[in-house]
Amino acid sequence: VVEATPMGTAGAYKYAQERLNQTTIVFNGDILTDIDIADLVAYHREKSAVATVAAVPVENPSAYGLVEAGADGRARRFVEKPKPEEVTCKTINAGVYVLEPSVLNYIPAGEKFSFEYQLFPALLAADEQFYAYTWPGYWIDIGAPHRYLQANKDLINGRLKSFDVARPVLPINKADAETIKVDARSVIDPSCVFKPGVEIINSALGPNCVVEERARIENSVLLAGARVGKAAEISDSVVGKSCLIGRNAKVTNATLGDKTSLTDYTIV
Repeated sequence: VVEATPMGTAGAYKYAQERLNQTTIVFNGDILTDIDIADLVAYHREKSAVATVAAVPVENPSAYGLVEAGADGRARRFVEKPKPEEVTCKTINAGVYVLEPSVLNYIPAGEKFSFEYQLFPALLAADEQFYAYTWPGYWIDIGAPHRYLQANKDLINGRLKSFDVARPVLPINKADAETIKVDARSVIDPSCVFKPGVEIINSALGPNCVVEERARIENSVLLAGARVGKAAEISDSVVGKSCLIGRNAKVTNATLGDKTSLTDYTIV
């Protein structure tokens, strides 16, 4: 169910009301986590909650939504993007919720409405059975390029135990295989083309990438159709779809948008 215009996080939930006649699990689309959904739902039911929000501990809550709960797990306070003086704990809203249909009564129809700024404060004000479930496992917000890169590295290095990352066999001919070095951690789409002398370390490459002679890619993500020129070096970077990296170019700690073109010998 897709709303015609963006209606906010809770407004979109309300828009699907006709299909929400039972306990519903809601996820933000820009997170990666191995949270145990069965445990989360069991906790929600054990508490007879109308709403349960998953919370995760982080070092700096200021960039997120602070969630303060009592010893019994009952939610007490929400502060979006708290100022330093407003930080009273280290747990934040993980963007995973379990909701009963009754919370729909707090969301106006046809209006833009937010879980974080409007619905959750309304549930607290009404003294509803609203709880926080703290998850100590893996969680990352991938809504920024450097965190998207970190998430990819975490996946291919096995930090998320509940995800089995497939590593397709590369169709490299026997003669080139002696000079092409791809480490065991990297994940490469089998449609990629590598020339002799290429080195790939701890990286993920999408479909139809082409990597020319003696190019080196380390700790990076290349999206579909990227082309890397002869002897170019890419490290700790995200390279968008159909990018062209010139010969002997050096790209470090960068994010290149789709169809970016770098001339030969460029340093980024």
